[in-house]
Amino acid sequence: MPRTIWSGAISFGLVTVPCHVQSAAENHSIQFHQYHLEDGCMGRVRVRKVCEIDDREVSNSEIGKGFEYAKDQLVTITDDDLSNLPLPTAKAIEIEAFIPLESVDPIRIGEGYYLAPNGQVAAKPYKLLRQALERSSKVAVAKYAWSGRERLGLLRVRGEAIVLHTMHWPDEIRDPAELLPPPTEVTEEEIDGALALMETMSRDDLEGDEFQDTYTEAMAKIIEAKREDKALPEAPEPEQPSKVLDLMAALNESVQKAKAARGEDAGVHETPKAKKKTPAKKAATKKQPAKKTATGKVSARRPRSA
Repeated sequence: MPRTIWSGAISFGLVTVPCHVQSAAENHSIQFHQYHLEDGCMGRVRVRKVCEIDDREVSNSEIGKGFEYAKDQLVTITDDDLSNLPLPTAKAIEIEAFIPLESVDPIRIGEGYYLAPNGQVAAKPYKLLRQALERSSKVAVAKYAWSGRERLGLLRVRGEAIVLHTMHWPDEIRDPAELLPPPTEVTEEEIDGALALMETMSRDDLEGDEFQDTYTEAMAKIIEAKREDKALPEAPEPEQPSKVLDLMAALNESVQKAKAARGEDAGVHETPKAKKKTPAKKAATKKQPAKKTATGKVSARRPRSA
């Protein structure tokens, strides 16, 4: 059973849905600790919390939160203070609006959490909200207070559950203008080539070996080899990218490699080129019959002079 991170309620107009917030993802990566290796003692290295005035280690029970409003001047903030903030979102996820998902810039969407109904009393309003979200094809935008700050969230349906995604506030998103490349031109032929490459790499889902965590698998092999005192597995030689200066040639080569990886015909493939307008054909002139001469020979009719 996942650990409950936060407990409160979803506020949907006058409807209240008591719920628990639980993590929607699990971390399966291999975790390392730090050890003292220099003199071979192999002792575990840990981070200790030390008071800089008393110069001694303090336990978590002695530690609290504080805000320094001036040099060496601070006010302490207790957990009770945080639990009783003068905000309607202090203990509730307040739904503010319903909008189409496509209207939300994905860069503003953060980590996801499952909202689990808290008890039998929450079962019906929870299901009501879930089905309403599903039928409307919209998502809910809500405010809530969590970990010392008010946050913006997005509620959506996943299967039979409601998912809460953290969201960035608008002023938290950096302007990408400073990261843009210098002005340059791209031809229609190059765009068609990129579209052809995208088509060969398109698929309907994210199932497959290429979407597996190969880093964790490789690390597990190294740990197993070291544990059994065996030779470490050899790393595969990385494929050296070919130095292609021509963009169209690079696109054509990429299309061939993508098709070969999918088991398709990897013969020479020309990316689609922009269609050129051909001039309209002139109307055919009526062919004049040949004229016979007095000697009975056929001679071509000369065009009449203007």
